Amino acid sequence: QFFVFCHGLLQLSQLLVSGYLKSSISTIERRYGLSSQTSGLLASFNEVGNTLLIVFISYFGSRVHRPRFIGCGAILVSLAGFLMSLPHFITGPYKYDQSVASMFSNTTDLCQPGVPGSQGNLSDAGCTPHAARENHEVLLILFIAQALLGIGGVPIQPFGISYIDDFASERNSPLYLGILFSVTIIGPGVGFMLGSAMLRFYVDIDKVTGDEVQLTNKDPRWVGAWWLGFLVAASLVAISAVPYFFFPKEMPKEVDFPLVLLRNLRHPVYLLVVLAQVNLSAMVAGLATFMGKFLERQFSLTASLANMIIGAVNIPGAMVGIVVGGAILKRFQMSLRQCSAMCILGMFLCLLVAFPLLFLGCPTQKVAGVTYRESLGYGRTGLECNLQCNCPEKAYNPICGSNAVEYISPCSAGCRVVNINADNSVL
Repeated sequence: QFFVFCHGLLQLSQLLVSGYLKSSISTIERRYGLSSQTSGLLASFNEVGNTLLIVFISYFGSRVHRPRFIGCGAILVSLAGFLMSLPHFITGPYKYDQSVASMFSNTTDLCQPGVPGSQGNLSDAGCTPHAARENHEVLLILFIAQALLGIGGVPIQPFGISYIDDFASERNSPLYLGILFSVTIIGPGVGFMLGSAMLRFYVDIDKVTGDEVQLTNKDPRWVGAWWLGFLVAASLVAISAVPYFFFPKEMPKEVDFPLVLLRNLRHPVYLLVVLAQVNLSAMVAGLATFMGKFLERQFSLTASLANMIIGAVNIPGAMVGIVVGGAILKRFQMSLRQCSAMCILGMFLCLLVAFPLLFLGCPTQKVAGVTYRESLGYGRTGLECNLQCNCPEKAYNPICGSNAVEYISPCSAGCRVVNINADNSVL
């Protein structure tokens, strides 16, 4: 029972690391200028090391001290979590367009007719080889951390399950394994809740005071403390790893590995189950990685609120599904064929519920010069209202116009003065 408790805590902590990355992926994109393609590759890169080693370690690892092997894997996962937060400490403070705006006015980048060379004064630091090299270093660190996360996670679940099977009675073993699988399902939801809490803090909370932060988490330039959750999750993994170095060793007799593998590969039911699990994992991985970003963009939510919604739906849904599914199996004593039919029915219901989502959602936001053009022939962001303003194209301080059009900066909207109302709203 103590081993089940320790292993449940370790699996939860491990899933916090991987789940937290998915909850903060849009924030990391904004902080380091990553594309969705790069961030998607990053989020899935931990599967590379896991896939390459899982089959062989699951078999050959049974010849070693399994609890200690689990502990070593947990140490690697903890190291990966700490490594994920490293880019925050080796890069400079987060800079947004406040510095660009100060070239034109004290508070915002306003339209300055007749000011020659305004665009040329804008710093090109973001395009220099140094900046590109710095982003490459950040990406290299993140990819190495993800690879370590995948390698470290290899022994945790298979060795934990086999260890419980060896020591638990036939009566209690299904209960213990059910607890572990429940944690596996709930863990990512807890990771999203952790992301919701951490992204409420400013990214440079350790480098600047609260008075120096002029943004709120509703500002599109806001970047939350994405690195803080990795420190929390990695610390929990490190603490959870300690008891594993004190559990006894167990050496079960195994049949010849090549024969077992060959027999399984010739079993059609086994292959279909594996194929179903692969497709399910692919669907969940894509959904978990980009659902938060979709909610942010589609419904104008903050990263914190989007993660809270995902976590709040995932955790109760997983718990209800596990309890109801277990109750149905126990009540009707279902056979394997009946269990398969119930799975198909559940997936069919998911399709019915998901299909209307293709026709729901908010219309694409009108962004001047990007998705909306008042007239043609003025360049990417050149509109009639700002032709004489010499606006810098790199400025990003978005505002909404009275015509329900979003402009990338006050200058691009042709604004020349700033008025602050009594309620602190800017006009």
